Amino acid sequence: MHSFIPPKRFFPYLSWTDIQAMPNKENVVIIQPVGAIEQHGPHLPLIVDAAIGVGVLGKALEKLDVSIPAYALPTLYYGKSNEHWHFPGTITLSTATLTAIIMEVGESIYRAGFRKLVLMNSHGGQPQVMQMAARDLHVQYDDFLVFPLFTWRVPHITKELLTPKEAALGMHAGDAETSIMLSLLPEQVQLEKAVAEYPPEQTESSLLSWEGKLPVAWVTRDISKSGVIGDATTATKEKGDRILESVANGWVQVIQDIYAFQQPKVQS
Repeated sequence: MHSFIPPKRFFPYLSWTDIQAMPNKENVVIIQPVGAIEQHGPHLPLIVDAAIGVGVLGKALEKLDVSIPAYALPTLYYGKSNEHWHFPGTITLSTATLTAIIMEVGESIYRAGFRKLVLMNSHGGQPQVMQMAARDLHVQYDDFLVFPLFTWRVPHITKELLTPKEAALGMHAGDAETSIMLSLLPEQVQLEKAVAEYPPEQTESSLLSWEGKLPVAWVTRDISKSGVIGDATTATKEKGDRILESVANGWVQVIQDIYAFQQPKVQS
């Protein structure tokens, strides 16, 4: 049931008496991986985002110093994926449903006595949902520290391993995701079906972009026939191993930082 997570770090393997007796609960780091079940082109399975999140977290928790108490909740596999719903197999929650789930999980964690919750999101279509839910949880419980983090935002070497075009325009099911899946779940990758497809380019004079500071709202079929936005044909397991190791190392540092983090108390 624990997948890539070390058994001793898997929250559901604890008993209620284990949790009741746990010392220093206000600094224990509870991590909720959030992924998606959505299309990732013809060569990758629907589980990519969830698999990457739990794979990175599992390796990070293996590396984490045993003196730091941190536990992974079961992965939330479904996310807000309606930008991909024109491709068969994608399962999506609404923004309201996903927000409600995050809120109620957070409330349960708070009620158990924990005060640090990480929302470890691996799907690029829902960071804003994590951010709003995190803020609402902190507003509801002012001593509850909630961290809405994106799996890929920690320091890592991935862009060093990609072509400049892929680093700039590869957004979905391209080299990085395919490579890391070759590391995590190689038997589920059909590399012979991999394609390269980039989104239409904006004019040079335009300030707009598909993602970034000044984005336009889009769904995948607007900019990709295959469901791939990037070049999956250049992926390798060797790159995937290096990416996985690097992102996991970044998460070790983040978990350490969260464990040490204390809520600011500004005098009024």
